[in-house]
Amino acid sequence: MTSSAEALAHVLSGERHEIEDAKAGRISYYVDGPADDSDSHALPPLLLIHTINASASAHEIKPLFDHHKQYRRTYAIDLPGYGHSERSDRTYDQRLMVDAVHALLAEIRSQHQALAIDAMAVSLSCEFLAKAALEKPESIRSLALVSPTGFARYASTKGPPEADCRRPGVLKFLQLPLVGKTLFSLLTRPWTTRFYLRKTWGRKEIDEQFFQTSTRLSQLPNAERVPFYFISGYLFSAHIMPVYKQLSQPVWLAHGVRGDFSDFSRKDALTDSPNWQITEFQTGALPYYEVPDAFDQAYTDFLEGIRASQA
Repeated sequence: MTSSAEALAHVLSGERHEIEDAKAGRISYYVDGPADDSDSHALPPLLLIHTINASASAHEIKPLFDHHKQYRRTYAIDLPGYGHSERSDRTYDQRLMVDAVHALLAEIRSQHQALAIDAMAVSLSCEFLAKAALEKPESIRSLALVSPTGFARYASTKGPPEADCRRPGVLKFLQLPLVGKTLFSLLTRPWTTRFYLRKTWGRKEIDEQFFQTSTRLSQLPNAERVPFYFISGYLFSAHIMPVYKQLSQPVWLAHGVRGDFSDFSRKDALTDSPNWQITEFQTGALPYYEVPDAFDQAYTDFLEGIRASQA
């Protein structure tokens, strides 16, 4: 049986650090790449943010981290309740996740002459990044949103953007000892994990290292806490589209066309926004795993466009 220490081994290269934040608690992050900011042509730091599921952590963005650390200082967060970050018994909602993003942004900027940084998030975490960028626009130069939530035809549009979709009764039920342990055990069986990853990829073939790490991390103590808040709606905005529309920074939206996370029918509302670029890949929800070269080139072109506009 895998021990907690083995399961919590580093999932990315480089150094792993922790910060303590009054609002978000203990936050773990990885960092690697060139640290010299003196070159006027150097790219600003990049922050990568994994998604939310039963077994998430910074391992989900490994191809991105490994690529970008070759060229720029690259950071990857373990969101609250995941990886090495704090897993205490508290409310895991959008506010906590946004506060965690703010805390790491402040830490990164303190190490890089208060530069505004580039940031990339995946799936539901795009909502956290967008809210952080709207609340403190001086912290973020650009946003890359990979398969962001909120664009599907069934996405919530009821309530103010600052509210979430919480259902306290559902959470209370899930937190009943017998119910919770049974449900989470079913959600994190290897065959269940593989089933959901195939929905993410939109095909039978998935990344096997991703699968193995996900299976291992789901067995950690208190791994069920964030997923129960996720299922109960606490981590979804009641209406995220107004937030997306108010973003003033350059934004790149990247998404695939296969699997259960390929409905972006509401993206047309942003096609005329001059600060938004949208790229569609013939992949599932994680194009940087399936077509890494095409994904990296599209993102590079997006960043080059920012550089040209600022020249």
